[in-house]
Amino acid sequence: MRSAARPRSGHRDAIRWRKPREDPPGSRDVMDDALGRPRHPHRREGADAVLIGAPMYNFTIPSTLKAWLDQVIIVGHNAGSPDGPLSGTPFTVVASRGGSYAPGTPREDFEFVQNYLEKLFAGMFGAKVDFIVPELTLAPSKPEMAELVPLAEASRTKAFADAARKAKDLAARLAA
Repeated sequence: MRSAARPRSGHRDAIRWRKPREDPPGSRDVMDDALGRPRHPHRREGADAVLIGAPMYNFTIPSTLKAWLDQVIIVGHNAGSPDGPLSGTPFTVVASRGGSYAPGTPREDFEFVQNYLEKLFAGMFGAKVDFIVPELTLAPSKPEMAELVPLAEASRTKAFADAARKAKDLAARLAA
């Protein structure tokens, strides 16, 4: 239950944005399309950086992330142009997975999360995309993966180090 002190914002986003933008003149009439897409996509375009959590579910991204992407991608407005409003925006994707799909592993051909999101964010938005990929997250809980626990721990440690480095890099970039 929401308290009276925190009124609803009128929309839900997977990401909380740093500060709301004012609506440009005429935007209320232009952006409310028949598909029910957000009226104010320019609010997403004001982000200094974007963080996406994308665990691998059945070899792909979660359906909730796909549904959100379907709502925010507007070709001709914020996607499909190399000089669009999100061009150059740093996107960091944390893409965890229970197994390993890295090059050289038996399941490398089943890696659809990074390939898809890289094409989407870099190709459609012109964003700068970095991935943080903790792998083998199921190893500690699956007896049949017991010999992979040291690799899982190494992957987890590397993911934390990558996240700390990325946070420092972004903080320095945004402070400049």
